[in-house]
Amino acid sequence: MPPVDARNSTDRGTYAVIGAGPSGLAAARNLQRAGIPWTGYELASGVGGLWDIDGPRSTVYESAHLISSKRTTEFAEHPMGDDVADYPSHRELLAYFRDFAARFDLTAGFRFETAVVAAAPHPDGGWTVTVEHAGQRSEHRHAGVLVANGTLSEPSVPAFAGEFDGEVLHTSAYKSPTALAGKRVLIVGAGNSGCDIAVDAVHHAASVDLSVRRGYYFVPKYLFGKPADTLNQGKPLPPRIKQAVDTRVLRMFTGDPTRFGFPKPHYRIYESHPIVNTLVLHHLGHGDLRVRPDVERLDGDGVAFRDGTRSPYDVVVLATGYHLHYPFLDPSLLRWRGRGSAPDLYLNIFTQADPDLFVLGMIEASGIGWQGRYEQAELVASYLRARRDNPAAARALEQRVAGPRPDLSGGYHYLGLERMSYYVNKDAYRSAVRAEIEGLA
Repeated sequence: MPPVDARNSTDRGTYAVIGAGPSGLAAARNLQRAGIPWTGYELASGVGGLWDIDGPRSTVYESAHLISSKRTTEFAEHPMGDDVADYPSHRELLAYFRDFAARFDLTAGFRFETAVVAAAPHPDGGWTVTVEHAGQRSEHRHAGVLVANGTLSEPSVPAFAGEFDGEVLHTSAYKSPTALAGKRVLIVGAGNSGCDIAVDAVHHAASVDLSVRRGYYFVPKYLFGKPADTLNQGKPLPPRIKQAVDTRVLRMFTGDPTRFGFPKPHYRIYESHPIVNTLVLHHLGHGDLRVRPDVERLDGDGVAFRDGTRSPYDVVVLATGYHLHYPFLDPSLLRWRGRGSAPDLYLNIFTQADPDLFVLGMIEASGIGWQGRYEQAELVASYLRARRDNPAAARALEQRVAGPRPDLSGGYHYLGLERMSYYVNKDAYRSAVRAEIEGLA
C-alpha cells in the first residue's frame, strides 16, 4: 500500500465532489451557482465519466449512442447544438461534457488521475477524503462529500455451474465487434447493451445467439418521424392509460416479439426499463440472430440451456448489468437495504447517517435525462445554502430525511430486480425534488 501523506490539505471549507461525469459536473456547477466552494476528484484524465471511452473505468463501446434523444437528455442550461445527432455517439457526448465544463469554468476545480480510496466523517467534524495520485496517497479535509461516481462501472457477473473452454467477458470489457469476428457468440441478457452488442456482432461473428430469461418491450427510437421520447411531453397520463396506449402503439410499430422467440413479458410496459432497440428484431427477422432460453450451465465447448438444448460457442458475452459501487464508503453510512438492492436514501440522495454526505446519480428512470440529475445537485446546493441562510427550512428537510420515504413510483409497479431497486418515475421524482428546492428558498 502506498504511504499516506499525513499532511492535511487546506480544503476544510470545501465540499468534495467524487466523479466528473454528468452527475459530478452537475454537482460542481450547482455548488458554484450557490457560492459554495468545492474540489473534485476524478480517476480519468478529464471530464466525461463513462462517456470517455479511454477512461480507466469506462464501460462504453465503439458503437455506443444515447438511447434517449438529446432533447430529453441534455442539461437545460446547456442545450446540445442543432448539428448534434438526435441520438449522439459517445464521442459527441464527451465533447458536450467537456464544452459544459469549459463554459462554466469547472475543469480546473477537478484533480484528475486521482482515485478516492476512502471517505469518512472526521471526529472533529467534516470529512476526511483519502486519495491516490501517481502512486502517492494523501488525506484531505472537507466539509462534506457529494458522491457522483456513477452506477455503471462495477460489473454484475453471475456464477454459472460448469466450465467453459472459450472466452467469457462482461460487456464492461467489450469495446469493438472486431473482437468477435468469425466466432460463435452467445450473449447472455437482452438489455440495451446486450441488444446493441448483438446488432454489432451480426456483421462480424460466425453466429450470434441471445439468451434471455424473461420477456421485453422493444421501443423504436423514432415514431411518426420524431424521436419517440419527445412525444407526449405534456401532462403525464395515468399509468394504466399510458401503459394501454403505448402497448397498442408498440404492437403497431414493432409487432409481437414473441414471434421471434422472446418470452411473453409477465409485467406491463414501463414496469422494467424498456429496450430502445428495434434493430435486434430486424436481425431476428432476417435470421442473423437466434433467441435462446436461460443458461443452465457452461459445458466445455458450449452452453446447456434450461430447455434441455445445447449449442457450441467460442465466446460468451455477459450483458448482465452492474452493481451500485461505493467502495470508498463504509456501507453503514448508506444504510443498504440488503444484498442485491440499493442504499436507503431520501429521494435517492440524503442519508440519515450523516448530514454532509450526499449521493448523486443513483436514479434510473425512463426519460429523466441529465436534467433530472442536475436537479438533484441543485437540491443539495439549496440545502447547504439554507443551512446558512434559512436554517428552519433546512431542519424541516432533515426531518423528512429521517422520516418515511415518499412514493416515487408514479403508480407503476416496478419489477423486484436489483437495477429497479433505485428506479423512479421521472414525473413523480422531479416533482418531489423541485418541491424540496422551492421549500428551501
